[in-house]
Amino acid sequence: MDISRAEQRILHLLAQGGHIEIIRNDHNKPEELYCFTRDGWRYPGLSLRLFRKLKHKRAIASQGGQPYRITRRGLELVRAEFDNR
Repeated sequence: MDISRAEQRILHLLAQGGHIEIIRNDHNKPEELYCFTRDGWRYPGLSLRLFRKLKHKRAIASQGGQPYRITRRGLELVRAEFDNR
């Protein structure tokens, strides 16, 4: 399955140890999304549409109320790049 360039960037950040945090409103709907790198920097390229696409492809998941992280399926989808550790 092919993934877009924006999805690829997010998956690379998550594969290197990053995570996605969600701020929900009173009706338990996602209001704000924050993608953090492993160093704690915030990445601005994550939208609700992109988040839903990654979740639909089962590339990211949350366990026990923790921030979203990359899954095994996400690691299969992400292509190798030089800066991955």
